[in-house]
Amino acid sequence: MKKKLVSLLAAALMATLCLGGCGSKGADQKTAILVVSFGTSYNDSRDITIGAIENAIAKAFPDYEVRRAFTSQIIIDKLKERDGLAIDNVEEALDRAAADGITTLVVQPTHLMDGYEYTDLKNALADYEDKFDKIALGEPLLSSDEDFDAVIKAITEKTASYDDGETAICFMGHGTEADSNAVYAKMQEKLTAAGYENYYIGTVEAEPSLDDVLAAINGKGTYTKVVLEPLMVVAGDHANNDMAGDEEDSWKTVIEGEGYEVECLLEGLGQITAIQDIYAAHTQAAVDSLAK
Repeated sequence: MKKKLVSLLAAALMATLCLGGCGSKGADQKTAILVVSFGTSYNDSRDITIGAIENAIAKAFPDYEVRRAFTSQIIIDKLKERDGLAIDNVEEALDRAAADGITTLVVQPTHLMDGYEYTDLKNALADYEDKFDKIALGEPLLSSDEDFDAVIKAITEKTASYDDGETAICFMGHGTEADSNAVYAKMQEKLTAAGYENYYIGTVEAEPSLDDVLAAINGKGTYTKVVLEPLMVVAGDHANNDMAGDEEDSWKTVIEGEGYEVECLLEGLGQITAIQDIYAAHTQAAVDSLAK
């Protein structure tokens, strides 16, 4: 009887210890997901966009610790100075993960496309391959035709109440000099092909430009109102100033000058549950790749 009691106590102790990470991965293996974003100094938007994506990934992968890194050192420094908020850049986050004994690391960016920042991230990870037993990089938001279709479904469902034939619904992207800027034209083509004739895609720093968007809207000849929304994960500086600002060169001001009523929706893509789900699915694909 005494021997049986000792065995039961030992089993109970082991079960308690295993709550901290025993299982198929092995007690000596520590896993983490590093979510990498450009970042934003807009605290409210950060919490409901980047934070929401991180929370969705954490919910989907309860066995993984979810960590954060930003790529914009300017934003990191501003948050540190203004709010006392410390956020790692990519190198700091990778060094910290290695120092903490993380053995399996999945890096999931919240980038929109495979552009310069995504390439920089790939290159950074290449320098750390010997620091971890396993490391994998997830894909950005728009990586496949299925991704485009899912994003189109998400943004059109979200703005469906505006699609009345008299309102042009315009999404403003950032734009890039990289070849990946083609995602914006592809998004426009897919929207039009799917019958969303009142939806328009433009960019702040590339093509399609605001002039291109205005030409398309004016050419339609049936609109009295324009709705503006960022095609960006976060409604940050570009959304608040370049899109919705009161300066003479903001999208809002320029379009109002054309005689349209303008409504600005300061909501980032990261707020949409379906978008969060795409990032979680890309994280799953990266996790699955570790088993190959």
